Amino acid sequence: MAGNISHRMALPVWRSRLLGGFLLLALAGLIGRAAYLQGINDDFLQRKGENRYSRVREISAHRGMITDRHGEPLAVSTPVESVCASPQDVQMTLQQLKKLAGLLAMDVAELRKQLGSEGKQKDFVYLKRHLSPEAAARVVELNMPGIFLKREYRRYYPTGMLAAHILGITDVDDNGQEGMELAWQEVLAGKPGSRRIIKDRAGHVVDDVESIRTPKPGQDVVLSLDSKIQYFAHRELSRAIETHKAKAGGIVVLDAQTGEVLALANIPTYNPNKRVRTSEGEVRNRALTDVFEPGSTLKPFTVAAAMEAGKIRPDTVFETYPGVFSIGRATIRDAHKEDTLTVAQVIQKSSNIGTAKIALSLLPRTMWEMLRDAGFGSPTGSGFPGEVGGRLRPYATWRPIEQATMSYGHGISVSLLQLARSYTIFSSGGQLKPVSLLRLDKPVTGKQVVSRDTALALSKMLEMVVQPGGTAINAQINGYRVAGKTGTAHKPEGKGYAAKRYISSFVGYAPASSPRLVVAVMIDEPSAGKYFGGAVAAPVFSQVMAGALRILNVPYDAPVSNIVALPDASSRKGDV
Repeated sequence: MAGNISHRMALPVWRSRLLGGFLLLALAGLIGRAAYLQGINDDFLQRKGENRYSRVREISAHRGMITDRHGEPLAVSTPVESVCASPQDVQMTLQQLKKLAGLLAMDVAELRKQLGSEGKQKDFVYLKRHLSPEAAARVVELNMPGIFLKREYRRYYPTGMLAAHILGITDVDDNGQEGMELAWQEVLAGKPGSRRIIKDRAGHVVDDVESIRTPKPGQDVVLSLDSKIQYFAHRELSRAIETHKAKAGGIVVLDAQTGEVLALANIPTYNPNKRVRTSEGEVRNRALTDVFEPGSTLKPFTVAAAMEAGKIRPDTVFETYPGVFSIGRATIRDAHKEDTLTVAQVIQKSSNIGTAKIALSLLPRTMWEMLRDAGFGSPTGSGFPGEVGGRLRPYATWRPIEQATMSYGHGISVSLLQLARSYTIFSSGGQLKPVSLLRLDKPVTGKQVVSRDTALALSKMLEMVVQPGGTAINAQINGYRVAGKTGTAHKPEGKGYAAKRYISSFVGYAPASSPRLVVAVMIDEPSAGKYFGGAVAAPVFSQVMAGALRILNVPYDAPVSNIVALPDASSRKGDV
């Protein structure tokens, strides 16, 4: 019986041999796979191994500096530390988590979220950007696995709000967001690099293995701005805005010979060093992105068009009495009544009626071509982001009353930079100069818009504007002959114009005998009683131009005591 049981429990020999064969085949397969991975296709295992201890980290590139024309720094990038994490390597207790959150001024729940299941899917996350050196040092002292610092750069603007609108700002990644920072982003930014590092089991960096790509620093950009003139422009504009309780204002200073922008300021403004949300009104560069009706500052172009067409001479006489002029159902009025005026006096006294009659002697196309050639209706080509071209309607749509009112700056819109640039026609013998926000190292040639004789004749008329009997006696400067034109325009409102809301402006250049600078000033809604351009904008021009000419050591072209004061100079009516 026992023998029978033993016989039945014994396994067949072929089964044991089959099992042994399977084991040998499996062993051979493992040996072959190991040989393949380690001898033939070893890249796979190396990649897997490196992923355990090797990481590639990006190295930020140093952003190029922005300077003024003399090399004074306007925007520089300073090194800062950012706290980062490799979530897969982070090992910390709840107490350590709370301590880190406190150092970073973060909510514990938010920090836990970044390092938890959401962060585990990432190899790298930012915890806090741009820490002060002291705060960064305290984080290092914690010596937490998976937490490390990354060197970055933060933009700093030494002049603060003085040149904020022209410079613009960068974001937290040091990329340009506004102004010249945005316009020249590709040049300033450079290219980031990268390096390979080795970490231990705790996630600490133990060695720098190699530099994969060396960071390429950005290039410097040299602006046309003169920091000293910029300071004068900003200061005097601020004072005027405060004195006249105005809503806003702008000023542009151009080199009359090259078209370089030596100063550009707007109020209100902002401090680009404070990374806080600012209103659109503070950030907007109004001198380039906003438009307004220029008022009587446009009258010289109407006169220039008529002189070029052979319709008038400086001594041609026009009847302006009794101070009203009807065109159909519309009526044009002068701010003060005159009898007969020569063309030169029309400019000097800023007669709307005289200018309208001159305009109506021209074909609409002739007048439109003059305004177009003066740069109105299209951007200046400065390259500034968001620059507008203004509005110059096609001449085929003009009615007689529209042509008449456009002759003195109503029904057309311009930017302050456009307006400043247009006066280079009169300051440079008839040439419209190109505008540049970058320093130029060689002379430029402008576009000939009017003849030299016409430009000189208009320049003489514009000198009369700042002399006794003119509308801008407050624009005079000791020791220099000045030429310019006032503007006072009602602001559009609905389908018409506001009764008591004005744009006050003045554009001029000096020395008139050999112009060096062009300055344009615009004050938006002065509300302290005075609103004529001669009383509100002309004094700003005078102060800024005087300071700028001194800075540039421009020789006098008139007696130092050349200013003639009038008892009613500040209240004399001008042009509306």
